[in-house]
Amino acid sequence: MFSGNIALGQYIPADSFLHKLDPRCKILLTIAAMVAIFMCSSFPALLLWGLFLPVVIHFSKVPTRAVLVSARPVLVLIVFTACLHLFWTDGRVLVRLGFIKITLEGCLLALRMSLRLLYLVLYAGLLTLTTSPSEFSDGLESLMSPFARFGFPAHEIAMMMSIALRFIPTLFEETQRIIKSQKSRGADFDSGGLYKRAKAYIPVLIPLFVMVFQRADTLAAAMEARCYRGGRGRVRMFPLAWGGRENLAACLFLAFAALALLVERVFC
Repeated sequence: MFSGNIALGQYIPADSFLHKLDPRCKILLTIAAMVAIFMCSSFPALLLWGLFLPVVIHFSKVPTRAVLVSARPVLVLIVFTACLHLFWTDGRVLVRLGFIKITLEGCLLALRMSLRLLYLVLYAGLLTLTTSPSEFSDGLESLMSPFARFGFPAHEIAMMMSIALRFIPTLFEETQRIIKSQKSRGADFDSGGLYKRAKAYIPVLIPLFVMVFQRADTLAAAMEARCYRGGRGRVRMFPLAWGGRENLAACLFLAFAALALLVERVFC
């Protein structure tokens, strides 16, 4: 379930059209959406993708706040990318402060890249919110399985990604718990310069790393106790099936993507 302010790796169960889709379909459509978004450079086309997002959220029956919170961890990256384009793009100068200049082209490029990164994170967050870790792992393994004949470790990579997504919320919760424990003992994380604040987090990082290794050891022991031997002879309780629902979702998405690319050609 959704907890706190961390949505990455969270899964919200619901009886929705998106939840019932085959995980392979959702993964492929998310990748296709990311590619299509980065192919768009005009603001009308980007606005169209922004308007499409609430429609998808409506059919997912996932709280809008949960989807928006998924962008919080990368807000710093988005702001940093926007600043790079804002201050280092040549063009018609709007504001000049010494060696720093802000150009019209820089403003447009910064807004364009920020929207692209924001949409990318939101659509990816919607994928994890509507797909359980086990379904995501099965779908990813199935998509990568054709490469296994060339020695590609499809099952191992899918398992690692599934475990990582599963434990991201747990690590954030443990971090917050340790910080609150240190604050109750008089630790100060908010005052002082950057060096002092970074040094104050050392008592947080040490128990966090110990907890991570303990959980990894416990997980390895549990997998060995259940006779885990990788993907050899492994069967699924619920086999993946691509049917009419997936075909409908793919057709609707392709129709919208074609409309967005058409708008891009008209306004570009």
